[in-house]
Amino acid sequence: MPIDGVLPLAPSLDSVGPLGPSVSCCATIDAVLAGDPPAPPAPARMAGLRLGVPANLVCDGMDATVAAAFERALSVLSAAGARIERVPMPEFDEILAVNAKGGFAAAEAYAWHRSLLAAKAALYDPRIRMRIERGASMTAADYLDVLNARARLIASFNVRTRDCDSIIMPTVPIVPPRVADLEEEREYNRINMLILRNTALGNFLDRCAISLPCHRPGEAPVGLMLMGETMGDARLLRIAAAVEAPLRSAPR
Repeated sequence: MPIDGVLPLAPSLDSVGPLGPSVSCCATIDAVLAGDPPAPPAPARMAGLRLGVPANLVCDGMDATVAAAFERALSVLSAAGARIERVPMPEFDEILAVNAKGGFAAAEAYAWHRSLLAAKAALYDPRIRMRIERGASMTAADYLDVLNARARLIASFNVRTRDCDSIIMPTVPIVPPRVADLEEEREYNRINMLILRNTALGNFLDRCAISLPCHRPGEAPVGLMLMGETMGDARLLRIAAAVEAPLRSAPR
């Protein structure tokens, strides 16, 4: 049910998290949300920190600005002592196939909105309405297929990444588009899915993640995403605190 006017998108995927100017600020808010005593995270040791870079999908379609910032960030972290390893992650490609009919988002959003859509469809943004209405064609079997595939892929991904302290990738593979670039429907859908893609992977795999700025002053914003383990927020925040320091002190 909605709380204070906030509507759910997909309860299987919805989560909350902090926004802040530093990892320490985010850790403080995260502790409050978790009901723990607020305390700044003790940074993990950078020396030997194992950061796995997915060798597939997450850099597809990446623009030149993001590519430069991402590679620069990897170089900075490597110089600070981290071990950067390229790791094939076939689960990412499977997730795209599993969600081809709409996935949790379409099915669960349609279940909540269907009565309102029947009565007041004209009040919805047409692009958002179209995405929600994909759930109308999904069957119970389709939904269960997604549910079962998620459990299987989580188990597989946990094994594949067990030697990584964190997975690292661009948060979004492109810088923010111009409004004019989104006017044509097909191009809007392509860009929208590209922007959502990388963060949606961790969401589907029930992983915690954090995005740190890695662009230079005056450049379009670029985020560096660190993905931790399921329920591994505290460990991820310690790793993020370690990563934040060399990124902030890197030559500009």
